[in-house]
Amino acid sequence: MNLQEIFGSLVFNDEVMRQRLPKETYRALHRTIAEGTALEPEVASVVANTMKDWAIEKGATHYTHWFQPMTGVTAEKHDSFLSPVEGGRAIMEFRGKELMKGEPDASSFPSGGLRATFEARGYTAWDPTSYAFIKDDTLCIPTAFCSYGGHALDKKTPLLRSTEALNRQAKRILRLLGHLDVKRVDVTVGPEQEYFLIDRDLYLKRKDLIYTGRTLFGAKPPKGQELDDHYFGNIKPRVAAFMREVDEELWKLGVSAKTEHNEVAPCQHELAPIFTSANLATDHNQLTMEIMKRTAAKHGFACLLHEKPFAGVNGSGKHNNWSMCTDTGVNLLEPGETPAENAQFLLFLVSVIKAVDLHQDLLRVSIASAGNDNRLGGNEAPPYIVSMFLGDELEAILDALEHHNAYVAGARTDMNIGVRTLPRIPKDTTDRNRTSPFAFTGNKFEFRMPGSSMSIAEVNVVLNTAVADVLQGFADRMEQAVDIRSAVEQIVVETITNHKRIIFNGNNYSEEWRLEAQRRGLKHLPSTPDALPYLITEENIALFERQQVYSRQELLSRYEILLENYCKVISIEAHTMLDMMNQEILPAVIKYAGQVGRSAAEQKRLLPDLNPVYEEKLVSRLTNLINDMGWQTEELAKALNGLEDTGDSLAQARYCRETVFRNMQSLRALADEAETITDESAWPFPGYAELLTTK
Repeated sequence: MNLQEIFGSLVFNDEVMRQRLPKETYRALHRTIAEGTALEPEVASVVANTMKDWAIEKGATHYTHWFQPMTGVTAEKHDSFLSPVEGGRAIMEFRGKELMKGEPDASSFPSGGLRATFEARGYTAWDPTSYAFIKDDTLCIPTAFCSYGGHALDKKTPLLRSTEALNRQAKRILRLLGHLDVKRVDVTVGPEQEYFLIDRDLYLKRKDLIYTGRTLFGAKPPKGQELDDHYFGNIKPRVAAFMREVDEELWKLGVSAKTEHNEVAPCQHELAPIFTSANLATDHNQLTMEIMKRTAAKHGFACLLHEKPFAGVNGSGKHNNWSMCTDTGVNLLEPGETPAENAQFLLFLVSVIKAVDLHQDLLRVSIASAGNDNRLGGNEAPPYIVSMFLGDELEAILDALEHHNAYVAGARTDMNIGVRTLPRIPKDTTDRNRTSPFAFTGNKFEFRMPGSSMSIAEVNVVLNTAVADVLQGFADRMEQAVDIRSAVEQIVVETITNHKRIIFNGNNYSEEWRLEAQRRGLKHLPSTPDALPYLITEENIALFERQQVYSRQELLSRYEILLENYCKVISIEAHTMLDMMNQEILPAVIKYAGQVGRSAAEQKRLLPDLNPVYEEKLVSRLTNLINDMGWQTEELAKALNGLEDTGDSLAQARYCRETVFRNMQSLRALADEAETITDESAWPFPGYAELLTTK
């Protein structure tokens, strides 16, 4: 296998365009991609015809506008290249207008009120900054999705707007600092994807996994992750074969899958790509999740992307590694050898600090979901309180600047491990903090709160917009300043002084930090219904409108979509629990209790002097659990029936969290106890011990 030949072989990338397009067409398209200039229809026609010929050579028969609606997954409608002509024949045709625009039904996707059922028209528009690719013999054209009135109905459009907002403001800063050669500042992202692999046959025996993606019942197994023996452990052959095929399929699509390993929990793994632009990274991550699920089935696995598929072991996140880079190759978050003397680095660093402090609420909203609520704050993932980790060296530098002291850097040393044959390892200036929600990791920030099933679009929309807004304020001040150097120094010092409360280098899991965070005035938003109202505060609406990322209507629609989705997820989970309890668990436990009772009675009949105390106690315990489960099942059903009468969307979401979800937890506790005293062969579906053991 020649990796260089495979990589990008199914992508209509820059190299393919340079080879196949006429020079003038290529230059015009490249200007559109690099500078955002409008694409002329005649240029689109040439590109479309060339793209069609290339796709057919690769075996494609159809094309689709591939887009990312507010469902959280991708969408596509396939059309063939065939076009009938006279004589009962057909030709292969793909026109420029078909490349540039499509018309899916906008009313059939979540719109939060922007589209009614009778207002069906919506448009997909080609995004030339994300390369077209071939998947399943179909030419996939990445597109934005908007309503008839021009409102964004997808995740890509706001992301593109936000990257452009940051580009505008970052370039202003760089020009003021004398970097006139910079034409563009782009956001680079590398999302680490965690996931579980379990046997597909076992998966198909559990309604909760099929319908909700997580186990709603499950007693703790004898062995979970207590021995820490799965993390970075030997990858089993069957899993390795799955990983190899995923890599190959991703490489063909130009996704730079780089690192893979076992994660902490049994059956949990991770895949990490090389950094690329935020737009491409978002598209690639959606493809990664899709290909993982599809490939898993071929290897007899089910791939679980839920944030918390199993209670009692670590859940799965998606660490969003974020930075800013110029088209001249400079990472704006690279400290350099002497970060204390790097004014440009310090200015961009404090812009992120200020943005995170001012917009903790929006960062929490960007990762809010019913699934992620089960994961956050569980001593396995960051808490729901947003804070930043900078490390000892950077914190010391900022402290010295704030107090106008000279910073004396410590000597860079090598670690002496005590074995002469081993190489001397350069020691980093600071340790890492795996408990921090937002950690500086050398030349980027790692936002560790997103859940594994989420699109990374919303996270990066918030980060880009918040930092762009801060940079705009900095640029306004610098443009009015007589002395740029003095203005930069003042901005850095003031920002540190006013926003250092967000910096915390300690243990984010500790109760002491939770109390300290409240004392500092940091936002405390433990659940999705607590967080979502902050999306539509007047202050945040003004922020997004100021940076031209969201309109008021678009934000209000997203607020309704998120609330509705939260309620639907909880409702589906609750209905699944009722189904499993009534049709599987209660009948199984009742049957088993009857068997034990009959066994005890038979023993008494055959051996009158024998007193079967254990069996009688077991029957008594099972009977009590049956009664309690029956009663709690009725309570959950009542809670669900009361959902529609609770008021508006926010009231319903809060009711789901405080009433429905609480009843679900109570019912699960009873069922899990029953599982521990029911014969394994009598339990109606596979338990954790079987699920969490890869064969």
